[in-house]
Amino acid sequence: MSVSLSDILDCFEGVIPSVIATSDGDGRPNISYLSQVFHVDDAHVALSNQFFSKTAANVTRSGRATLLAVDGRSGDQYLLDLVFVRSERTGTLFRRMAAHLDAISSQHGMESVMALRSADIFRVEQCRPVPSPGPAPPPRDDRSAPEQLTFGAALAAELAFESDPDRMLDIVLDRLTTLPGFTNLMILVPDGSAARLTTLASRGYGNTGVGSEIAFNEGVIGIAAATGVAVRISDMSRGHRMFQAARATSGLVAERHIPVPGLADPQSQLGVPMLSRGRLAGVLFAESPHRFAFTREDERMLVMVGAQLAGHLGAAEQEGGDISAPASGIEARRSPISATGSFHVRYFAFDDSLFIDDAYVIKGVPGRLLFHLLSIHAEQGRIDFTNRELRLDPRLRLPDFKDNLETRLILLRRRLDEREAPVRLARPERGRIRLELRGTPCLSVISDLSGL
Repeated sequence: MSVSLSDILDCFEGVIPSVIATSDGDGRPNISYLSQVFHVDDAHVALSNQFFSKTAANVTRSGRATLLAVDGRSGDQYLLDLVFVRSERTGTLFRRMAAHLDAISSQHGMESVMALRSADIFRVEQCRPVPSPGPAPPPRDDRSAPEQLTFGAALAAELAFESDPDRMLDIVLDRLTTLPGFTNLMILVPDGSAARLTTLASRGYGNTGVGSEIAFNEGVIGIAAATGVAVRISDMSRGHRMFQAARATSGLVAERHIPVPGLADPQSQLGVPMLSRGRLAGVLFAESPHRFAFTREDERMLVMVGAQLAGHLGAAEQEGGDISAPASGIEARRSPISATGSFHVRYFAFDDSLFIDDAYVIKGVPGRLLFHLLSIHAEQGRIDFTNRELRLDPRLRLPDFKDNLETRLILLRRRLDEREAPVRLARPERGRIRLELRGTPCLSVISDLSGL
């Protein structure tokens, strides 16, 4: 009995390793485990080739192999008769497979060992089940393509009527949490150097983690950002078993450190790059304590939502600086301080980190922005500013192109609110920022490490 590949998609989730059998010129068999088997279409699969191995040599000679694939939900097994078609070292499929392997291995310090050499495409001549006396598999809980398309379309329509980028983030996260399995979510945005991602908003964690950082190429989030490819892992425990011995940890916790929100023992993770016009605007990330929490349709829906959000955030960046009123016309008045007393603000110029009353708040461009606003307030008593004047002020050293000022202001505002800081940022209208102070800020600058 032949089985369609589309009926055994759970075999290609990487939960249970597949086994490939080949033979050499003398008929001696060789059996190996495969890190990854990808479903290409109903007639083809792609196997990950990571090593120059006996398997590769045998396939080169005969062009044939037999694959044992195992359903990660039910344990059902299937034999696939394969005929080699070609190897790919570039292209969409190769990038997807490489990103998936990188995401697993990067969490455990095995990047170079698990590097993908090629995606080997095979034609499936026959797929047949291995008889099993076991019980029937549990019913699948996949959301259908129409359901996810309807959800994504409704969310896209809601975003289209929203002009406030801050509100857009909350809309996306709040709507996603209504879906089964989407209990733990994050939105992260890249910094100016395109080396790290910063948490902008989250749902489902005790600690929101606003301002926490993850490096590009680190885990599912960092790989999705670095490659521009969605990464979905249905069983994280396999990766833990494979790489736990090599896991590298550090006992050092820097003073300028905000814990990244995350589940202690996630089983499923999905990271989707938010792309617009080929540029990375951020990463949408979901995780779950359950295996198989996210389906292929979930991934496709999240790719659509991420692209919509990226486009809207990009438009907001362009529109946010349209107000052209000069600074002198923005009520250059003394701020009404709502409470007596003062608070101390320390700014470390070497990394733009900022502390309020000895508590770390933020670093990078948002830290530089806040100290800049407080410095002008101390000199002139002003509390109102425009995006336009900030973009044009050379002291802020914003990049000439794509400065992401709106996103950085959202990050700063959310971080100050989370810390219940004595200084907050309000948005009285589009393109304007207002300082809200509880007490008088006392400012100091530390230019190098000697001031620590």
